[in-house]
Amino acid sequence: MKIVVLTGSPHKEGTTSVLVNQFVAGAQEAGHEVYQFDAAFKKVHPCIGCAVCNGGEKDCVFKDDMNIIAPKLIGADLIVFASPLYYYSATAQLLAVVSRFYGIDCKLKGAHKKAVLLVTGTNTAEWAMKGIVVSYQEALQYLEWHDCGTVLAKGCPTKEAIEQTDFPEQAYRLGKEWVNF
Repeated sequence: MKIVVLTGSPHKEGTTSVLVNQFVAGAQEAGHEVYQFDAAFKKVHPCIGCAVCNGGEKDCVFKDDMNIIAPKLIGADLIVFASPLYYYSATAQLLAVVSRFYGIDCKLKGAHKKAVLLVTGTNTAEWAMKGIVVSYQEALQYLEWHDCGTVLAKGCPTKEAIEQTDFPEQAYRLGKEWVNF
Protein backbone atom coordinates (compact mmCIF):
# COMPACT_ATOMS: atom_id res chain seq x y z
CA MET A 1 0.00 0.00 0.00
CA LYS A 2 1.09 3.57 -0.69
CA ILE A 3 0.97 6.08 2.14
CA VAL A 4 1.52 9.84 1.91
CA VAL A 5 2.28 11.63 5.17
CA LEU A 6 1.59 15.37 5.04
CA THR A 7 3.26 17.18 7.92
CA GLY A 8 2.67 20.78 8.89
CA SER A 9 5.14 21.38 11.69
CA PRO A 10 7.79 24.06 11.24
CA HIS A 11 9.89 22.22 13.85
CA LYS A 12 11.86 19.34 12.33
CA GLU A 13 12.41 17.64 15.69
CA GLY A 14 9.29 18.69 17.57
CA THR A 15 6.39 16.80 19.10
CA THR A 16 4.70 16.13 15.77
CA SER A 17 7.85 14.46 14.45
CA VAL A 18 7.65 11.96 17.32
CA LEU A 19 4.19 10.82 16.21
CA VAL A 20 5.09 10.87 12.51
CA ASN A 21 8.30 8.89 13.02
CA GLN A 22 6.45 6.24 15.01
CA PHE A 23 3.59 6.02 12.50
CA VAL A 24 6.07 5.68 9.62
CA ALA A 25 8.07 3.02 11.50
CA GLY A 26 4.93 0.96 12.04
CA ALA A 27 3.77 1.37 8.44
CA GLN A 28 7.16 0.44 6.99
CA GLU A 29 7.44 -2.53 9.32
CA ALA A 30 4.09 -3.71 7.96
CA GLY A 31 5.54 -3.47 4.44
CA HIS A 32 3.91 -0.26 3.25
CA GLU A 33 5.55 2.33 1.01
CA VAL A 34 5.67 5.73 2.73
CA TYR A 35 6.33 9.16 1.24
CA GLN A 36 6.61 12.11 3.63
CA PHE A 37 5.96 15.68 2.51
CA ASP A 38 7.02 18.29 5.06
CA ALA A 39 4.87 21.25 4.02
CA ALA A 40 6.66 23.73 6.28
CA PHE A 41 9.86 23.22 4.30
CA LYS A 42 8.30 23.29 0.82
CA LYS A 43 6.98 26.06 -1.37
CA VAL A 44 3.22 25.68 -1.66
CA HIS A 45 1.15 28.72 -2.45
CA PRO A 46 -2.34 28.54 -0.95
CA CYS A 47 -5.26 28.28 -3.35
CA ILE A 48 -6.65 31.67 -4.34
CA GLY A 49 -9.91 30.34 -5.76
CA CYS A 50 -9.22 31.63 -9.26
CA ALA A 51 -10.84 28.44 -10.70
CA VAL A 52 -8.44 28.30 -13.65
CA CYS A 53 -7.84 24.62 -12.78
CA ASN A 54 -11.59 23.93 -12.86
CA GLY A 55 -11.27 21.59 -9.90
CA GLY A 56 -8.47 19.60 -11.48
CA GLU A 57 -9.47 19.59 -15.13
CA LYS A 58 -6.61 21.98 -15.98
CA ASP A 59 -3.25 22.83 -14.42
CA CYS A 60 -3.02 25.16 -11.44
CA VAL A 61 -1.66 28.66 -12.09
CA PHE A 62 1.00 28.11 -9.42
CA LYS A 63 4.12 26.16 -10.32
CA ASP A 64 5.47 25.11 -6.95
CA ASP A 65 6.11 22.05 -4.81
CA MET A 66 2.46 21.04 -5.06
CA ASN A 67 3.52 19.62 -8.42
CA ILE A 68 5.70 17.15 -6.49
CA ILE A 69 3.07 16.02 -4.02
CA ALA A 70 -0.07 16.05 -6.20
CA PRO A 71 0.74 12.86 -8.16
CA LYS A 72 1.68 11.10 -4.94
CA LEU A 73 -1.62 12.13 -3.32
CA ILE A 74 -3.54 10.86 -6.34
CA GLY A 75 -1.70 7.51 -6.25
CA ALA A 76 -1.87 7.02 -2.48
CA ASP A 77 -4.12 4.58 -0.65
CA LEU A 78 -3.81 6.43 2.67
CA ILE A 79 -3.18 10.09 3.45
CA VAL A 80 -1.88 11.06 6.90
CA PHE A 81 -2.46 14.61 8.13
CA ALA A 82 0.04 15.47 10.87
CA SER A 83 0.23 18.84 12.59
CA PRO A 84 0.77 20.57 15.87
CA LEU A 85 -2.34 22.39 17.04
CA TYR A 86 -1.99 26.08 16.16
CA TYR A 87 -4.85 28.17 17.40
CA TYR A 88 -7.19 25.15 17.42
CA SER A 89 -6.47 24.13 13.83
CA ALA A 90 -3.71 22.73 11.67
CA THR A 91 -0.73 24.90 10.80
CA ALA A 92 -0.95 27.34 7.91
CA GLN A 93 1.70 25.29 6.09
CA LEU A 94 -0.46 22.15 6.11
CA LEU A 95 -3.61 24.10 5.35
CA ALA A 96 -1.94 25.56 2.24
CA VAL A 97 -1.48 22.03 0.89
CA VAL A 98 -5.04 21.05 1.78
CA SER A 99 -6.43 24.18 0.12
CA ARG A 100 -4.65 23.11 -3.07
CA PHE A 101 -6.57 19.83 -3.07
CA TYR A 102 -9.06 21.92 -5.06
CA GLY A 103 -6.65 21.82 -8.00
CA ILE A 104 -6.83 18.00 -8.09
CA ASP A 105 -10.31 17.63 -6.65
CA CYS A 106 -11.68 15.52 -9.48
CA LYS A 107 -8.86 13.02 -8.88
CA LEU A 108 -9.21 12.89 -5.08
CA LYS A 109 -12.95 13.05 -4.43
CA GLY A 110 -14.57 9.64 -4.35
CA ALA A 111 -11.22 7.90 -4.83
CA HIS A 112 -11.88 5.48 -1.93
CA LYS A 113 -8.85 6.63 0.00
CA LYS A 114 -8.22 6.25 3.69
CA ALA A 115 -6.96 8.90 6.09
CA VAL A 116 -5.36 9.32 9.51
CA LEU A 117 -5.02 12.42 11.70
CA LEU A 118 -2.03 12.94 14.02
CA VAL A 119 -2.11 16.06 16.21
CA THR A 120 0.02 17.34 19.08
CA GLY A 121 -0.85 20.18 21.41
CA THR A 122 -0.13 21.70 24.77
CA ASN A 123 -3.74 22.22 25.87
CA THR A 124 -5.29 19.43 27.95
CA ALA A 125 -8.92 20.56 27.74
CA GLU A 126 -11.37 18.11 26.14
CA TRP A 127 -12.57 20.76 23.69
CA ALA A 128 -9.08 21.86 22.57
CA MET A 129 -8.83 19.59 19.52
CA LYS A 130 -12.46 19.83 18.48
CA GLY A 131 -11.80 22.35 15.68
CA ILE A 132 -9.09 20.36 13.94
CA VAL A 133 -11.01 17.09 14.31
CA VAL A 134 -14.25 18.51 12.90
CA SER A 135 -12.37 20.09 9.98
CA TYR A 136 -10.71 16.73 9.25
CA GLN A 137 -14.01 14.85 9.48
CA GLU A 138 -15.82 17.27 7.20
CA ALA A 139 -13.03 17.11 4.62
CA LEU A 140 -13.21 13.32 4.65
CA GLN A 141 -16.97 13.41 4.29
CA TYR A 142 -16.67 15.67 1.26
CA LEU A 143 -13.86 13.62 -0.28
CA GLU A 144 -15.67 10.35 0.49
CA TRP A 145 -12.60 8.97 2.25
CA HIS A 146 -12.57 6.55 5.17
CA ASP A 147 -11.18 7.61 8.55
CA CYS A 148 -8.74 5.01 9.89
CA GLY A 149 -8.06 6.74 13.18
CA THR A 150 -6.59 9.63 15.06
CA VAL A 151 -3.94 10.24 17.67
CA LEU A 152 -4.68 13.43 19.58
CA ALA A 153 -1.69 14.08 21.81
CA LYS A 154 -3.00 16.66 24.27
CA GLY A 155 -0.82 18.07 27.03
CA CYS A 156 2.46 17.57 25.16
CA PRO A 157 4.34 20.89 25.02
CA THR A 158 7.78 19.37 24.40
CA LYS A 159 9.38 16.39 22.73
CA GLU A 160 10.41 15.07 26.13
CA ALA A 161 6.82 15.35 27.38
CA ILE A 162 5.29 13.41 24.49
CA GLU A 163 7.95 10.71 24.80
CA GLN A 164 6.71 10.08 28.36
CA THR A 165 3.19 9.24 27.12
CA ASP A 166 1.65 6.36 25.19
CA PHE A 167 0.88 8.63 22.20
CA PRO A 168 3.98 7.51 20.24
CA GLU A 169 2.93 3.87 20.73
CA GLN A 170 -0.59 4.71 19.55
CA ALA A 171 0.87 6.26 16.38
CA TYR A 172 3.13 3.24 15.83
CA ARG A 173 0.21 0.79 16.17
CA LEU A 174 -1.95 2.90 13.86
CA GLY A 175 0.81 2.85 11.23
CA LYS A 176 1.28 -0.87 11.55
CA GLU A 177 -2.37 -1.89 11.69
CA TRP A 178 -4.29 0.73 9.66
CA VAL A 179 -4.99 -1.69 6.81
CA ASN A 180 -7.36 -3.58 9.08
CA PHE A 181 -9.86 -0.73 8.80
